[in-house]
Amino acid sequence: MLAARSEDKLAALAGELGPDDALAVRCDVTDFADQQAVVAAAIDRFGRLDAAFANAGFGAARGFAAETPEHWRDMVLTNVLGPALTIRAAQDEIRARKGHFVLTGSVAGARSIKGSLYSATKFAVHGMAESLRQDLNGSGVRTTLIAPGMTDTPFFDSGAGEGALEAEDIARAVLYALSQPAHVDVNLILVRPTAQDL
Repeated sequence: MLAARSEDKLAALAGELGPDDALAVRCDVTDFADQQAVVAAAIDRFGRLDAAFANAGFGAARGFAAETPEHWRDMVLTNVLGPALTIRAAQDEIRARKGHFVLTGSVAGARSIKGSLYSATKFAVHGMAESLRQDLNGSGVRTTLIAPGMTDTPFFDSGAGEGALEAEDIARAVLYALSQPAHVDVNLILVRPTAQDL
């Protein structure tokens, strides 16, 4: 299942993966009905949902006098409410399958960044992942927080700079966590470029 607001990008990726292996659904992660629709579509198309990966997020300029309050609101809703709604929408099926939740945090959620409300949202996701792990303890469900450092993705308007991680580096970390045997719960993977100050 591929779910995001960017329908054109989703459709292109689904086309690359093939109709038997991928289904793209438009989803605003801040809308619980959209999240529920994604879970329902997954079950309808594939018969089950074994893992849910809450990865949506965006940033803001540093400084508490920067950005508009509306930008802040949208960022907080996407970065914090979004993964919480993913958990809520998927939890029954994930519990039934003894599946796996994966949440995207950030190095900025492990170490504060001066003047960064984005950093605060990622601290919230780090706390959410551990709260979820404790809530599901004994259920057979696993919880992983992926905390990337500087990664060259569309998150950075002009690129992340030389030496940054690539999206594939983070994908390997996600697959590592998901591929562990049922008795192994990899709770945190912090991935930085070889040279990163933060």
